[in-house]
Amino acid sequence: MIEGASKKFVVIVDESKMVKHIGGSKMALPVEIVPFCWKFTAERLRRVMEGYGCEAKLRLGEKGKAFVTDNGNYIVDMYLEKDMGDLNVVSDEILRLPGVVEHGMFLDMASTVIIAALKKRGEESQY
Repeated sequence: MIEGASKKFVVIVDESKMVKHIGGSKMALPVEIVPFCWKFTAERLRRVMEGYGCEAKLRLGEKGKAFVTDNGNYIVDMYLEKDMGDLNVVSDEILRLPGVVEHGMFLDMASTVIIAALKKRGEESQY
């Protein structure tokens, strides 16, 4: 909501987040879902992403219980083996599923991206 209502959206990431594509990067695509029938929603997500070699895992918090967002929802982390291609198409497919609140792709939202890079003494940064 805040990102959508803002005039400027500045994203600050560390260099580990810089990948050519999400699939195959070993990084998760987080998807926020409502707790009601969460297993059904997670399975539907997995099926939608099946062609990308998807593994869907419920994010766990303290004591091995489901992590709960500040809005009272769960997060399913989608681990993909392959590039998803057109992210706008994939975004639409995900957001159409019953039980999905939002995903972690901030498509066409950032006005500025700041990449924090640690470099060792005498080493040049690639960014």
